[in-house]
Amino acid sequence: MPPSRFAASILDLLFPRLCINCQREGDYLCPDCFSLLEISDIHQKHPGKNLNDVYFALPYKGPLIKKLVRAFKYPPFIKELAQTLSEIIIAHFQMSGNVENFKNYTVVPVPLEKKRMKWRGFNQSEEIARHLANHFKLPLAFSVLVKTNPTTPQVNLSSKKREENLRGVFSIKNAQSIQGKDILLVDDVYTTGSTMEECGYVLHQAGAKKIIGIAVARAIPGED
Repeated sequence: MPPSRFAASILDLLFPRLCINCQREGDYLCPDCFSLLEISDIHQKHPGKNLNDVYFALPYKGPLIKKLVRAFKYPPFIKELAQTLSEIIIAHFQMSGNVENFKNYTVVPVPLEKKRMKWRGFNQSEEIARHLANHFKLPLAFSVLVKTNPTTPQVNLSSKKREENLRGVFSIKNAQSIQGKDILLVDDVYTTGSTMEECGYVLHQAGAKKIIGIAVARAIPGED
């Protein structure tokens, strides 16, 4: 057994994973509680100014999905929940029959500013994107899109303020890796779309072709 896997096994013995919802030992979301999530089995077209379409696996409502996202993004910062959240997206794709549509895409996560990265220890969108790329065997361009300027947190901002808050804060690094490519742009929660739209604009300017947004959940402003 590799040392890293052995260490993980020891940690699981000392600190067993408990389901966030029912406290059953085994994983952070047990199969029974996973089945309680209202994952959508249909997809309605949702094009934007700079996005060809956006996919949401489920609505950001009800205590369970909120528990998952908050435990992932805020203390206790359970990084391993990225796998669970990516499985929610994968289930949505499989249920709605859209897996093959993304065969030749490159996966790009929405970036996180340095201050938030230092506080959280990881970029939540990048972790979800990594699992999706591995599952669907797609290339991951995790450092091509960067957030160069800090912003006020989007929570509680109006749609207009969110757009103003994000204008000009993203840039491209190593544009050659996405020129002429179709992109899957990954984030955790989609609210007004301001973040993805601004990222989509920058990606298009750098030469990306089709851009499709993917989020675990769609929230109403004020709920994210």
